[in-house]
Amino acid sequence: MRIDKFLKNSRLIKRRTVAKEACDGGRISVNDKVAKAGTDVTQGDIITIVFGNKTVRARVLDLIESPRKEDAEKMYELIE
Repeated sequence: MRIDKFLKNSRLIKRRTVAKEACDGGRISVNDKVAKAGTDVTQGDIITIVFGNKTVRARVLDLIESPRKEDAEKMYELIE
């Protein structure tokens, strides 16, 4: 699954266009490598998101194409 779609489906970022812009701005990395919007993510990958002075790290647990709101937080676990 593409990183921008994963971020939207997991609700780490609310909109896919915002997720794409964050990727294009170099604020998203997968396994410590800067990710583009089309970068594929798999289970076990570590995603780092930088929002201003806040950094969020999450491990991918599951890839769900169309999750319900309750299932979205089962797609990742926060680290640290």
